[in-house]
Amino acid sequence: QLVESGGGLVQPGGSLKLSCAASGFTLGSIVIGWFRQAPGKDREGVSCINSRRSVAYYADSVKGRFTISRDNAKNTVYLQMNSLRPEDTAVYYCAVDLNPNRVACATADGMNYWGEGTLVTVSS
Repeated sequence: QLVESGGGLVQPGGSLKLSCAASGFTLGSIVIGWFRQAPGKDREGVSCINSRRSVAYYADSVKGRFTISRDNAKNTVYLQMNSLRPEDTAVYYCAVDLNPNRVACATADGMNYWGEGTLVTVSS
């Protein structure tokens, strides 16, 4: 089970930190990450982490602004989002791929489990 939290309304330039509590998974054995879907657009990969390979992926649009991290003890993955822009407005989903060889997540293809999502709105 994946449960996201931390979404909300924030002004442009502001920050939010999303959390994904992952029960039933071992973070060190899976690929886990964040996707987003804006109204009228396809779901896109934002960031994901492969702990086994020590690899983190970021979409070009969020590089330098977003940071993915994990707390293995809490079985929780975070997405720190800084310098938020109106175009970051979307529902953000946490997802898991059981394939330990995955090193990127530009698309949602192959992700096995999904959370319900949390809405992030960037607006003045």
